[in-house]
Amino acid sequence: MSQERLTSLILCFLVWQLLINHSNAAVDAAGGSWQLLQKSIGISAMHLQQLYDDSVIIFDRTDFGPSNLSLPDGKCRDDPNEQALTHDCTAHSAKYSVVSNTFQALEVLTDVWCSSGSAMPDGRLVQTGGYNDGEKNIRVVLPCPTCDWQEFPNGLTARRWYATNHLLPDGRQIIIGGRKQFNYEFYPKTATTSGVFNLSFLSETNDPSQENNLYPFVHLNVDGNLFIFANNRAILLDYNNGVVVKTYPQIPGADPRNYPSTGSSVLLPLKNLQSGNVEAEVLICGGAPRNSYLKAQKGTFMTALNTCGRIKITDASPSWVMETMPIPRTMGDMILLPNGNVLIINGVQNGAAGWELGRNAVLSPVLYQPDNPVGSRFEVQNPSTIARAYHSTAILLRDGQVLVGGSNPHKKYEFTNVIFPTELSLEAFSPDYLNAGVSNLRPQILSPRTQSQVGYGQNLLVRFSLAGQVNTSAISVTMVAPSFTTHSFSQSQRLLVLSGIGKILLNGKNIFQMQVITPGSGNLAPAAFYMFYVVHQGIPSPGIWVQLQ
Repeated sequence: MSQERLTSLILCFLVWQLLINHSNAAVDAAGGSWQLLQKSIGISAMHLQQLYDDSVIIFDRTDFGPSNLSLPDGKCRDDPNEQALTHDCTAHSAKYSVVSNTFQALEVLTDVWCSSGSAMPDGRLVQTGGYNDGEKNIRVVLPCPTCDWQEFPNGLTARRWYATNHLLPDGRQIIIGGRKQFNYEFYPKTATTSGVFNLSFLSETNDPSQENNLYPFVHLNVDGNLFIFANNRAILLDYNNGVVVKTYPQIPGADPRNYPSTGSSVLLPLKNLQSGNVEAEVLICGGAPRNSYLKAQKGTFMTALNTCGRIKITDASPSWVMETMPIPRTMGDMILLPNGNVLIINGVQNGAAGWELGRNAVLSPVLYQPDNPVGSRFEVQNPSTIARAYHSTAILLRDGQVLVGGSNPHKKYEFTNVIFPTELSLEAFSPDYLNAGVSNLRPQILSPRTQSQVGYGQNLLVRFSLAGQVNTSAISVTMVAPSFTTHSFSQSQRLLVLSGIGKILLNGKNIFQMQVITPGSGNLAPAAFYMFYVVHQGIPSPGIWVQLQ
């Protein structure tokens, strides 16, 4: 072959590569912005829960070895059962203040690794289980400036590691599954609910070689039963009577979606709450193909799934509708935004969850717009510069930002000579609705006041201001339950669109009022603190806290 011919072929190849790269970059639509909040909080944010005082409780595990955050006042934790340091003067939990952008050390006593939890109706975080000496413990944090962890040994009947919690309509938590636990239990316990209750569905979906049903996806259906998805199957459980009342079709493709083939799931916004026939729809996105975990252990990192499955769980004969994401993703988080859209964020494009088993970080979040027609629901957002792989997290904050932290796919803290260094930073992702250019469309809530108490089925007068031109047909009111997020699933996450009464009225210059009806039962919205928003043309107000009771 002549040199001229060879040069021509090389140029053609380079042009082809540029075209491929350009076509891939074309999906990177501009959207959203990033802000580094803290370069280091001293621990990796493996678990997150926001409380109604605008603090975020953060923790990882006690057997990483020393963290980069010291316990206050010269305290040290002495634990003869600890597998890392039996005498440890560093913290493994922190409280982050959203308002002041500051953090302080908290003292957790036993190992909380890969645990679960939920905020209770009174606003306290109840966290359950973990590893080693923490696997049957219950821990509580109250929302107050000086409050620290309170620990209750043997508060659980069974060992809970990789379990899922959900707040129930009667104010209890249910704790489902965990490693080698094919059952569930409740907190707090009563005389008739003090033990564990068998759930054979979890043993049926367990793959002994890689499990694939840990951290099952659990959503409270509008009839009070629980939708539970594990591996690639789902049921509707009457947890009070231990009866499976519905078995759903297997998700198409039959690939697993739960840890370690980690996808994510949300219950899409609940609407028409006064209709008596509320539809509930679940969305499950991403994950890893079957056997990805085993192959990654041998050095082969399979491409993650790029599909989402959507199913109306209230239908008499439900079926899955499959969609294709613009980017394959495993270990991604799915966060409900105040305007009803879903943010898919964090994760990697290859491999599986577990130590050193992920590759090729996904830096760009994707916005999913559930009310758009099929084929036009996904929009790629601006990328972060920080990889968020295994053990990363994200939660919605009251101001509409998404707090992002964590990523530590190592058995200890590792900052150099690894593909994904341990991340001790916190970032905030601001969706486009927080852009300064749309500030004139952003409502400001005047009443109710934050932390107001509201009842079920209550007519609630909402007053708000709007500076720009108002489209009263494009105004809604939403309530979002703050979630406990870990391992790519936001436990107890929920969004409700409140039904309005009558017209939206002008009540003074740029001041408006409307009446809405709060949810009618705990099946729709368990009693708890919710973030409350007025949304105008897709632009949410800064949220306030309301306590539904």
